[in-house]
Amino acid sequence: MDDAHRIVLRQQKVEELCATSIRALTGIPDLHFRGRRLYKHTIRVPVHAPHLQVDLEKDDFGSFRGATDSIALRIQHSNAELHAKLCPTEPIERMLFELLEQLRVETLAPVSMPGMAENLRYRFERWCKDFHHSGLTDSDIGILVYTIAQICWARLHGLPVLEQTEDLMEPTRGAMGSLLGHDLAGIKHHRYNQAAYAQHALSIAGIIADSIKATQSDQERDDDETDDDQRRAIFSLLLNFDDTDSEPVAAAESGESKVLGESTVGYRVYTRQYDLEVKAESLVRTSLLRELRQKLDKQVSAQGINFARLARLFASLLAVPQIDGWSFAQEEGYIDGRRLAQLVSSPTERRLFHREQTKPHAKCLVSILIDCSGSMKQHMKSIAMLVDVITRALQHAEVKTEVLGFTTRDWSGGRAQRDWIRDRQPNHPGRLNELCHIVYKDADTSWRGARPALAALLKPDLFREGIDGEAVEWACSRMLVRPEARKILIVISDGSPMDTATILANDKFYLDNHLKQVVERGEKWSNLEIYGLGVGLDLSPYYKYSLSIDISATLTNQVFFEIIKMLQGRHRR
Repeated sequence: MDDAHRIVLRQQKVEELCATSIRALTGIPDLHFRGRRLYKHTIRVPVHAPHLQVDLEKDDFGSFRGATDSIALRIQHSNAELHAKLCPTEPIERMLFELLEQLRVETLAPVSMPGMAENLRYRFERWCKDFHHSGLTDSDIGILVYTIAQICWARLHGLPVLEQTEDLMEPTRGAMGSLLGHDLAGIKHHRYNQAAYAQHALSIAGIIADSIKATQSDQERDDDETDDDQRRAIFSLLLNFDDTDSEPVAAAESGESKVLGESTVGYRVYTRQYDLEVKAESLVRTSLLRELRQKLDKQVSAQGINFARLARLFASLLAVPQIDGWSFAQEEGYIDGRRLAQLVSSPTERRLFHREQTKPHAKCLVSILIDCSGSMKQHMKSIAMLVDVITRALQHAEVKTEVLGFTTRDWSGGRAQRDWIRDRQPNHPGRLNELCHIVYKDADTSWRGARPALAALLKPDLFREGIDGEAVEWACSRMLVRPEARKILIVISDGSPMDTATILANDKFYLDNHLKQVVERGEKWSNLEIYGLGVGLDLSPYYKYSLSIDISATLTNQVFFEIIKMLQGRHRR
């Protein structure tokens, strides 16, 4: 296992423990980390206080525990809407206001949980020491920020400031004492009342911001480039507010289907006469396939994907140890009768044993089901690269893969709808289109053997409408007859099921509700796992385990790491 792999696994373990702790403390089940950021479902939970910015490479686990407890208290005791309404827009004031609100909620740690209070104290003091040892307290601005953080924390908690820097900040504390005395008393008195506390916090932030601006003006007149670098370093350390990412990912629209709910026979199909299951290479000319494959190879090569690392990560996730013969001439284990004669001829000989040896085997099938509806055309360049890379990496990890696609053979119904019209349009006919299920790669074909067929993903005129529920049923039925012990289905889509003819003849959520039913049934199989991979969309209305990805820009290694984390997440819950 290389160092990069260890770092990824350690980060995942730390995030798992932290997320579990936050969920337990807050009682909110859908809090999770993704890409080192905390999310509530699909909405980023902002963590703006400077002492909560922890780094796996330099901070110990105690710091993570303290930051985790502090974040949980913020979620529990801070009204986010009120805070946003009162929060200043000027960066320096905002940073100080965020810090003071975080310090407020930390004072609300339950008396019955002394370990939490100790974690909070440890993390704040550790941040203070890091700030000081970095040399940032050598500048006027740095010592001012540091002193204010210390004296506000000390006043709120009724504890002394950090002993090793007490003398260093004494002149600054003395100079600011007369300006801040009233507000320091106010934050202590009103720490249980967020609105009243905020008025004093805003006053402190404003006073300090004015002082910093005055100091900056003096230094600009002195043209002190070193201090300018220090100022940038200070505020880089404290926070970057531009990276908030707080907008939610759009969720797939879902509702209740009256037609399906009231039906005594469940989901219906008007006719299967025109449905088609076809191999992808039969849909594209051979010469065009070669051209598309060359194009795809160039695109993948330009991404700089680390295939070996991905293969190791997939192997560690999907492989399980199995007995793989015997290891002889061992110093412990089962006695090897064939070597007993050596004990007589050489009494000191200890290698008289043999034992079973294990080797990781990936008895697993990963099936990738791709929504080939019209709206996916704009994403298919990235999707094709994503699928090609995953399939190749999984083969290196000795994991079997299938790549499937689903669309319809016509727009708005085709021959199926015309048959229904000729039959005088009976009510609630069910699905009214011709399915087209495409096999880009079957489980017994290697990645190399499927290379030309995978390039057919780049032929956009194959894409029409999407009937997801039946496609998931089809993919699951293919997997369930396979011998692999573990079966994983990943559905890649950018929207809800859509077939115009079916929706008009039934109701808006007919296909939507059928997809939910299919996924729910599939989840009941003990060896079958179903995941939704949303292309810029939250698919959680359909899939219990899902991930939204942004592939509008460059396809990076991070996208694949997030997919691996999604697969790990099911087994952590």
